[in-house]
Amino acid sequence: MQTVETLNEGLKRAYSLTIPAADIEQRIEAEVKAAAPQIRMPGFRPGKVPANLVRKMHGPALRQDALNKAIQEGVQNLLAEKKLRPAMQPAVELSSYDEGKDAELSVSLEVLPEIATPSIEGLKLERLQVEADESAVDEQVNRLVQQQKSYGDSDPERAAETGDLVIMDFAGKSEGVAFEGGTGEDMSVEIGSGRLIPGFEDQLVGVKVGDEKTISVTFPEDYGAKNLAGKPATFNLKIKEVKVAKEGVADDDFAKSLGLESLEQLRGLFKGQVEQELNGLTRTHMKRKLLDQLAEAHSFDVPPSMVEAEFQQIWQQLEHEAGHEEDPEAAKADLEKDREDYLKIAERRVRLGLLLSEIGQANGVEVSGQEMQRLIAQAAQQYAPADRERFVQYVQNEPMAAAQLRAPLYEDKVVDFLFGKAEITDRTVTREELEAAIEADLDVKADGGHVHGPDCGHDHHDHDHDHAPAKKKPAAKKAKAADVDGEAVSDEPVGEEASAEPAPKKTRAKKAAEPAAEGDEAAEAPAKKPRAKKAAAAE
Repeated sequence: MQTVETLNEGLKRAYSLTIPAADIEQRIEAEVKAAAPQIRMPGFRPGKVPANLVRKMHGPALRQDALNKAIQEGVQNLLAEKKLRPAMQPAVELSSYDEGKDAELSVSLEVLPEIATPSIEGLKLERLQVEADESAVDEQVNRLVQQQKSYGDSDPERAAETGDLVIMDFAGKSEGVAFEGGTGEDMSVEIGSGRLIPGFEDQLVGVKVGDEKTISVTFPEDYGAKNLAGKPATFNLKIKEVKVAKEGVADDDFAKSLGLESLEQLRGLFKGQVEQELNGLTRTHMKRKLLDQLAEAHSFDVPPSMVEAEFQQIWQQLEHEAGHEEDPEAAKADLEKDREDYLKIAERRVRLGLLLSEIGQANGVEVSGQEMQRLIAQAAQQYAPADRERFVQYVQNEPMAAAQLRAPLYEDKVVDFLFGKAEITDRTVTREELEAAIEADLDVKADGGHVHGPDCGHDHHDHDHDHAPAKKKPAAKKAKAADVDGEAVSDEPVGEEASAEPAPKKTRAKKAAEPAAEGDEAAEAPAKKPRAKKAAAAE
């Protein structure tokens, strides 16, 4: 194989490769011999079809297979011979090839930069610590008590009040015509919950068991069912039950109803959760300060293709979020103003990723086989049981898929290694002070001369992390948009199903007889577990 370098500029490389016709023909003969035992042809015993007939029948396909293998081997030999470390998959183009002639191809790629041994001495970090106070635990316990609210029967003559649970049959009409999904039985709704379209719940105040009542409402302009959006409607209601909320009490009996031994055990669980959350915030702040120091101490060119891939990942997430704002077009217009800032974030993330990878490799940091198996098993749980084995096989056979799973854990291990090398001083602060420090860190970096965010490291060139908002945070209002740890976030697109019930905001699990108003559909392959539908009748 002949190799000629045609470009060597910065991190860009290009080569022309010539694969001799004799090599290709030799591979074709090998393909024919390998295929012959499997070929079946009338008049010949299995495996006894002459090679010339095999070539005549399957020649084009065998030639294409042989050529593809020759190209793959040629590119691999090129990378090994020139000691190239590609940043992304090399681009290969077959320039010319005719049967019996040499194959000419061009190979272009970007290589990873040569990084001087990273300096990890002299790192100094401050660890802001928050103690989990009892009030935070009380808040969590009380919230759970409210979520586990139960209802009891009331006096049949009692008029429903805000907070009561009303169970009813309903039949809706718009402009005098019944509509799909507008009829249901035994629908229950808590008055004041805000689950129903505006005006519906308010008109339930004062109803009694046995009442039959007609109420009038107007569907919101942005209602999911376009044929009903903005239109008036009436609902004929038959009130079947009015239940009164029982006052929840945080005591041992409540804890036992949850399968625990005591209230003390429940509080202990919540305290552990609060501590874990606070430790996560502490780590976030330390990690950002660590990455700032690394970024300031190291500067080198990064492959543009990696930066572009990282930027596209960030941009797609931002555009998705902008599409869910009240005014999507305005949100996207604001987003465009910050494009350059996000490009800088992408460049910084790639540089830090390469740097962390280099530090990890230089210091023997690695993800063990056992840890990798655990990662694969955890990821497989996102899929339906029938697809889990297929997912595991896919990851085991696809190095890039495995690398993407490994990258976040690899980054964490490198960061932990660097924490162990740093001089750390502790300072006790309040939760508000810690959160303010994290927010101020974002704002300063976004408005300064260089844009920072929750940066991530990459194991080689793998990307599996979310982005940080910059400047005005145009379309990143959701918490997931800028995960505080700089860790990977999955904010899957949500599809909406519109039906006709008076529906709306948040919902609970629906009964079989209750039509859906809107839903969450996960469009993932291969068949991840479906998420629960969001809707109940009239929600």
